[in-house]
Amino acid sequence: MLYTTQISSPIGGILLAAKNDALIGLWMSGQKYYLGTLKEAMKEKNDYPALLKTKDWLDRYFHGEKPEITELNLDPAGSAFRKTVWEFLCQIPYGEVTTYGDIARKIELKCGKKMSAQAVGGAVGHNAISIIMPCHRVVGADGSLTGYAGGIEKKIQLLKHEGVDVDQLYIPKKSTAP
Repeated sequence: MLYTTQISSPIGGILLAAKNDALIGLWMSGQKYYLGTLKEAMKEKNDYPALLKTKDWLDRYFHGEKPEITELNLDPAGSAFRKTVWEFLCQIPYGEVTTYGDIARKIELKCGKKMSAQAVGGAVGHNAISIIMPCHRVVGADGSLTGYAGGIEKKIQLLKHEGVDVDQLYIPKKSTAP
Protein backbone atom coordinates (compact mmCIF):
# COMPACT_ATOMS: atom_id res chain seq x y z
CA MET A 1 0.00 0.00 0.00
CA LEU A 2 1.22 3.48 -0.88
CA TYR A 3 0.41 6.31 1.48
CA THR A 4 -0.03 9.84 0.18
CA THR A 5 -0.62 13.36 1.35
CA GLN A 6 -1.11 16.69 -0.39
CA ILE A 7 0.68 19.81 0.82
CA SER A 8 0.81 23.44 -0.22
CA SER A 9 4.09 25.18 -0.96
CA PRO A 10 5.36 28.46 -2.41
CA ILE A 11 5.52 26.74 -5.81
CA GLY A 12 2.03 25.25 -5.60
CA GLY A 13 0.51 21.94 -4.60
CA ILE A 14 2.73 18.93 -3.95
CA LEU A 15 1.77 15.27 -3.69
CA LEU A 16 3.96 13.07 -1.50
CA ALA A 17 3.92 9.26 -1.61
CA ALA A 18 5.56 6.81 0.78
CA LYS A 19 5.83 3.07 1.28
CA ASN A 20 7.61 0.99 3.92
CA ASP A 21 8.59 4.15 5.81
CA ALA A 22 10.42 5.58 2.80
CA LEU A 23 9.53 8.48 0.52
CA ILE A 24 9.00 7.12 -2.99
CA GLY A 25 7.62 10.20 -4.74
CA LEU A 26 7.20 13.95 -4.68
CA TRP A 27 5.32 15.55 -7.55
CA MET A 28 4.36 19.16 -8.14
CA SER A 29 0.89 19.92 -9.41
CA GLY A 30 0.90 19.73 -13.20
CA GLN A 31 4.26 17.99 -13.34
CA LYS A 32 5.13 15.84 -16.33
CA TYR A 33 5.25 12.13 -15.38
CA TYR A 34 2.90 12.83 -12.44
CA LEU A 35 2.87 9.65 -10.30
CA GLY A 36 5.34 8.11 -12.74
CA THR A 37 4.84 4.39 -13.09
CA LEU A 38 3.14 3.83 -9.73
CA LYS A 39 0.39 1.25 -10.08
CA GLU A 40 -0.22 0.22 -6.48
CA ALA A 41 -3.28 1.15 -4.47
CA MET A 42 -2.94 4.49 -2.69
CA LYS A 43 -4.47 5.73 0.50
CA GLU A 44 -4.30 9.25 1.89
CA LYS A 45 -2.64 9.11 5.29
CA ASN A 46 -1.52 12.54 6.47
CA ASP A 47 0.08 11.19 9.65
CA TYR A 48 2.28 8.52 8.03
CA PRO A 49 5.77 9.00 9.58
CA ALA A 50 7.75 9.22 6.31
CA LEU A 51 5.28 11.81 5.00
CA LEU A 52 5.44 13.86 8.22
CA LYS A 53 9.25 13.87 8.06
CA THR A 54 9.14 14.98 4.43
CA LYS A 55 6.63 17.76 5.19
CA ASP A 56 8.94 19.02 7.93
CA TRP A 57 11.94 18.87 5.56
CA LEU A 58 10.06 20.84 2.89
CA ASP A 59 8.80 23.41 5.43
CA ARG A 60 12.36 24.05 6.56
CA TYR A 61 13.62 24.19 2.96
CA PHE A 62 10.99 26.74 1.92
CA HIS A 63 11.75 28.80 5.05
CA GLY A 64 15.36 29.22 3.95
CA GLU A 65 17.04 26.39 5.82
CA LYS A 66 19.29 23.89 4.08
CA PRO A 67 18.12 20.51 5.37
CA GLU A 68 20.29 17.53 4.46
CA ILE A 69 18.96 15.00 1.97
CA THR A 70 20.29 12.28 4.26
CA GLU A 71 17.66 13.20 6.87
CA LEU A 72 15.09 11.38 4.73
CA ASN A 73 14.75 7.75 3.74
CA LEU A 74 14.36 7.91 -0.05
CA ASP A 75 13.42 4.93 -2.21
CA PRO A 76 12.44 6.05 -5.72
CA ALA A 77 11.59 3.33 -8.22
CA GLY A 78 13.82 3.24 -11.27
CA SER A 79 16.47 1.38 -13.21
CA ALA A 80 20.01 1.03 -11.89
CA PHE A 81 21.10 3.70 -14.37
CA ARG A 82 18.45 6.18 -13.23
CA LYS A 83 19.32 5.54 -9.59
CA THR A 84 22.98 6.26 -10.35
CA VAL A 85 22.04 9.57 -11.97
CA TRP A 86 19.78 10.42 -9.01
CA GLU A 87 22.67 9.71 -6.60
CA PHE A 88 24.70 12.34 -8.44
CA LEU A 89 21.77 14.79 -8.24
CA CYS A 90 21.89 14.46 -4.47
CA GLN A 91 25.54 15.57 -4.49
CA ILE A 92 24.84 18.94 -6.13
CA PRO A 93 25.28 21.55 -3.38
CA TYR A 94 22.43 23.85 -2.38
CA GLY A 95 22.55 27.07 -4.38
CA GLU A 96 24.75 25.68 -7.14
CA VAL A 97 24.09 24.29 -10.59
CA THR A 98 25.78 21.66 -12.71
CA THR A 99 25.27 20.43 -16.25
CA TYR A 100 23.96 17.21 -17.75
CA GLY A 101 27.41 16.76 -19.33
CA ASP A 102 29.17 17.12 -15.97
CA ILE A 103 26.99 14.39 -14.50
CA ALA A 104 27.65 12.19 -17.56
CA ARG A 105 31.42 12.60 -17.07
CA LYS A 106 31.15 11.69 -13.38
CA ILE A 107 29.17 8.57 -14.23
CA GLU A 108 31.79 7.65 -16.87
CA LEU A 109 34.50 7.89 -14.20
CA LYS A 110 32.47 5.81 -11.75
CA CYS A 111 31.27 3.12 -14.16
CA GLY A 112 33.96 3.17 -16.85
CA LYS A 113 31.37 3.42 -19.64
CA LYS A 114 30.84 6.21 -22.16
CA MET A 115 27.81 8.25 -21.13
CA SER A 116 25.83 10.88 -23.02
CA ALA A 117 24.38 14.05 -21.58
CA GLN A 118 21.11 13.13 -23.31
CA ALA A 119 20.88 9.82 -21.43
CA VAL A 120 21.51 11.69 -18.18
CA GLY A 121 18.81 14.20 -19.17
CA GLY A 122 16.29 11.40 -19.61
CA ALA A 123 17.01 10.05 -16.14
CA VAL A 124 16.96 13.53 -14.59
CA GLY A 125 13.58 14.19 -16.22
CA HIS A 126 12.10 11.06 -14.64
CA ASN A 127 13.26 11.95 -11.12
CA ALA A 128 10.36 10.88 -8.90
CA ILE A 129 11.44 12.94 -5.89
CA SER A 130 11.73 16.47 -7.24
CA ILE A 131 13.09 19.29 -5.07
CA ILE A 132 14.67 16.90 -2.53
CA MET A 133 16.69 15.10 -5.21
CA PRO A 134 17.52 18.47 -6.78
CA CYS A 135 17.05 18.04 -10.53
CA HIS A 136 16.26 21.76 -10.68
CA ARG A 137 20.00 22.37 -10.19
CA VAL A 138 20.88 20.81 -13.57
CA VAL A 139 21.18 23.11 -16.61
CA GLY A 140 22.43 22.86 -20.16
CA ALA A 141 26.15 23.29 -20.87
CA ASP A 142 25.41 26.69 -22.42
CA GLY A 143 23.44 27.89 -19.38
CA SER A 144 20.07 26.99 -20.83
CA LEU A 145 17.20 26.16 -18.51
CA THR A 146 15.83 23.03 -20.10
CA GLY A 147 14.19 19.78 -19.22
CA TYR A 148 12.39 20.41 -15.95
CA ALA A 149 9.34 18.16 -15.58
CA GLY A 150 7.80 20.60 -13.10
CA GLY A 151 8.03 23.45 -15.63
CA ILE A 152 10.74 26.01 -16.28
CA GLU A 153 9.04 28.69 -14.14
CA LYS A 154 9.13 26.40 -11.09
CA LYS A 155 12.76 25.57 -11.83
CA ILE A 156 13.56 29.28 -11.86
CA GLN A 157 11.62 29.81 -8.60
CA LEU A 158 13.56 27.03 -6.87
CA LEU A 159 16.93 28.29 -8.14
CA LYS A 160 16.13 31.86 -7.02
CA HIS A 161 14.98 30.53 -3.66
CA GLU A 162 18.43 28.96 -3.27
CA GLY A 163 20.20 32.17 -4.26
CA VAL A 164 21.35 31.12 -7.73
CA ASP A 165 22.03 34.04 -10.07
CA VAL A 166 19.52 33.08 -12.75
CA ASP A 167 20.50 36.13 -14.83
CA GLN A 168 23.43 34.00 -16.02
CA LEU A 169 20.97 31.39 -17.34
CA TYR A 170 18.40 31.57 -20.11
CA ILE A 171 15.30 29.90 -21.46
CA PRO A 172 15.95 28.75 -25.03
CA LYS A 173 13.55 29.88 -27.72
CA LYS A 174 11.55 27.06 -29.27
CA SER A 175 12.57 26.18 -32.78
CA THR A 176 10.13 27.21 -35.49
CA ALA A 177 11.83 25.14 -38.18
CA PRO A 178 9.62 22.55 -39.89
